[in-house]
Amino acid sequence: MASELKVNHREKAYSLLQADADKILRLIKVQMDNLTMPQCPLYEEVLDTQMFGLSREIDFAIRLGLIDEKDGKELIDSLERELSALHEASTQN
Repeated sequence: MASELKVNHREKAYSLLQADADKILRLIKVQMDNLTMPQCPLYEEVLDTQMFGLSREIDFAIRLGLIDEKDGKELIDSLERELSALHEASTQN
């Protein structure tokens, strides 16, 4: 029973972190589509702030033992790859 609860907390923590990463991606997509270009300081500020916040959330979850360090790093790396591809696509238009 205790191990099931631990697994449930780990799954929920990872799911919440993934949802936050998805929100960042959506926010940046909206900003790129409607508001500013990637070279704009506002865009960079939003991206830096959001990524820093997510990295702190991930670090906290790792320290609590809710997610593995490897999984946290992969979550950030995956988001960075998606954002990089989005940025690249927007500058080619």
